[in-house]
Amino acid sequence: MRFKDRLPVWLHDWLDIVLPIGQILLILIVAWLLRLLVRRIIERIGHRYTLPVEAVVGGRRVTSFLIYAAALLLILERMGVSGTVLWTAFTGFAAVAAVAFFAAWSVLSNIFCTMLILTTRPFRLYDHVELLENGEKPGLRGQVVDINLVYTTLRETDDGDGAGTSLQIPNSLFFQRALRRWRGGALPAARGGAAAGDPLDV
Repeated sequence: MRFKDRLPVWLHDWLDIVLPIGQILLILIVAWLLRLLVRRIIERIGHRYTLPVEAVVGGRRVTSFLIYAAALLLILERMGVSGTVLWTAFTGFAAVAAVAFFAAWSVLSNIFCTMLILTTRPFRLYDHVELLENGEKPGLRGQVVDINLVYTTLRETDDGDGAGTSLQIPNSLFFQRALRRWRGGALPAARGGAAAGDPLDV
């Protein structure tokens, strides 16, 4: 005899509601704990093997996406959505996304340039960089605070009107213009003059 058959009849309807809710909550809790565990493992690996910060951040984002996507599929299955329907919806979405990505060449270009930035490393997080228009005009300038698949975010640090604001620059732009870089946390000189002894300002 099943456990449900031993309970009063009036509890059967409540079990049909409470059990799926409990299973969904359990899936969310397990996914959250697994995400914390994976993040700690990635941080330890990055610290032990001195991996670049960009690789650690990218690994955390990818694993978080995979864990939450798997949790979403399990939740939908608990809610009665069949695996065939899920697979059909996923393949349809993937086909539409593929067509959209091929149509958006600029997005693909930025994603490819992101991979080049992470592998060739023309600059790193917290470096100060400047994209030069030409040899005479000053360009876009700031401290690198974030690198994602499409944009690199610069925090403007000069004394001009834009000080304290942020710039989101498409990653493909870094391969179309000359780049000036100040390594680490060294602050560049003001636009009006060059810092004494700075080999990058000539």
